Amino acid sequence: MAPADAQQTFHLHLVSDATGETINGVARACLAQFEDVSVQEYFWNLIRSPKQLELAMMGISRKPGLVLYTFVDENLRRDLEAWCRDYNIPCLSLLDPVLQSLANFFGRPFAHQPGKQHRLDAEYFARIEAMDYAMALDDGQGGDHLAEADVVVLGVSRTSKTPTCLYLAGRGVKAANVPVVPGCPLPPALETLAGKLIVGLTKDPHSLVEIRLNRLKLLHGDRSADYVDIEKVKEEVVFARRLFSRLGCPVIDVSRRSIEETAAEIMMLLSAHKLKGETTA
Repeated sequence: MAPADAQQTFHLHLVSDATGETINGVARACLAQFEDVSVQEYFWNLIRSPKQLELAMMGISRKPGLVLYTFVDENLRRDLEAWCRDYNIPCLSLLDPVLQSLANFFGRPFAHQPGKQHRLDAEYFARIEAMDYAMALDDGQGGDHLAEADVVVLGVSRTSKTPTCLYLAGRGVKAANVPVVPGCPLPPALETLAGKLIVGLTKDPHSLVEIRLNRLKLLHGDRSADYVDIEKVKEEVVFARRLFSRLGCPVIDVSRRSIEETAAEIMMLLSAHKLKGETTA
């Protein structure tokens, strides 16, 4: 028998009729709120036939625990729920509340098609195009194409401009990033952008110095001493802040933000910017 103070391990089964991307993402977000809980996850993906479901249920029976599923096939849903009920295993449909709310709102039923969200539709190709765009206009390249951007991200070196733009590209947003370097001219097109969202990223100078030092160590680089001199870095940050003020663009301090949080803030700014444009049109 395990010691009384041994941490209990909970078993979580994620069952999906598609790739499992949706249910895995939701599970990750929710489990992050239970840092002191030990969880063993089991993934049962592409379950689209009674035989496949039977194999999944056999696996679940060996390590019973909470079952989360994303079936849209009514027969598979009914069979899984009945089996869990018979064996007293908790079972929850992850998408039901959202699908039903959307069906009620739209006044029409939803399509019972597994994996529909992953088809090669226009949205998928928009993400690919956005990714190509972010790579082509990384670090101030392709200035002549800034007008095609949904958002232009400015910031001094090591303010996470590139990863933020690539993350946005994964959401279908065409994001270009332009470095702010004192003494170096900005792309002329930046000054003439009309109706485009420009966002400035800033960071605590001490954090910037630390990140830049680590970067130089990794690359065995030998940049100018100004690149990691705290006073020079402070001047860079002030210079960038003044530029953002002159451009009248919103500023996001990324000192304590993850890439995902920064991108989420930019997505909200884009929504507000779009609404503003629709109102004044």
